[in-house]
Amino acid sequence: MIRRLRESGTPGREDIPPGLVDLHSHILPGLDDGSRSWDETLAMARAACRQGVAVMAATPHQLGQYAGNAAHAILERLEEARHRLRTAGIPLQLIAGGEVRVEEDLPRRIEAGEVLTLADARRYVLLELPHDLYLPLEGLLARLGGMGVIGILAHPERNAALQRHPQRLARLVEAGCLVQVTGASLNGGFGREVQAFTLQLIRQGMVHLVASDAHGEKRRGPDLQAAYRRIAEECDGETAEILFRRNPWRIMQGRSAAALELPAPTGGGILGRWFRKLAG
Repeated sequence: MIRRLRESGTPGREDIPPGLVDLHSHILPGLDDGSRSWDETLAMARAACRQGVAVMAATPHQLGQYAGNAAHAILERLEEARHRLRTAGIPLQLIAGGEVRVEEDLPRRIEAGEVLTLADARRYVLLELPHDLYLPLEGLLARLGGMGVIGILAHPERNAALQRHPQRLARLVEAGCLVQVTGASLNGGFGREVQAFTLQLIRQGMVHLVASDAHGEKRRGPDLQAAYRRIAEECDGETAEILFRRNPWRIMQGRSAAALELPAPTGGGILGRWFRKLAG
């Protein structure tokens, strides 16, 4: 069963081009801990195409230890990447974005154009927490919402604090935060505990999209097909289509959160209890 993210909206059934939509990658070279050269960038793009990816967001780290990654520099590197992909005949569409470390003045930085939102549309922003820490996000989400910007929390399944206290993530989802998990988490790439936690989050209706978070061709590559198959087997094909194609496409297009779809929670466990409590 599929439920709407917001009761006020009806999920669209628009025609979505074939292929997966990957909204988190580090494909641009020399900006962070992702691609180290243009050769690696092209290899990553070819690998993504082999995985059936049609659209990929280039989301280098911003703020935190990557405070020097200015939006204009990322956009310039993105244009060069597009040119190199066209020259090489690689049919991968690249869109702009950033993986943005949570900081107090983030709304101001978005307003000033210092931080990139997905597709540079000021509609959705990919947020990153410190690896082992949880920082309360409700106030930030409310301030972003007042600007018409929706936060997407990147790979919370890999955050040690949220693994210990999953009710915090349930509260964020209820507050309007979207959740992106990593394909490798579903495949056991970060260990069995993370894999089990990720599947539980999906079954509880708390995940909105899956992305690769690719950092190289083989070093944390853009491997989404195995994750797609895992969701199709563990849940169903409809859920896989929602998480790997339909929701990411609508986010990229700047559709409202009301247009997104989620599998209904299946209940059971702490996440099920917290979801039912929060949903009233």
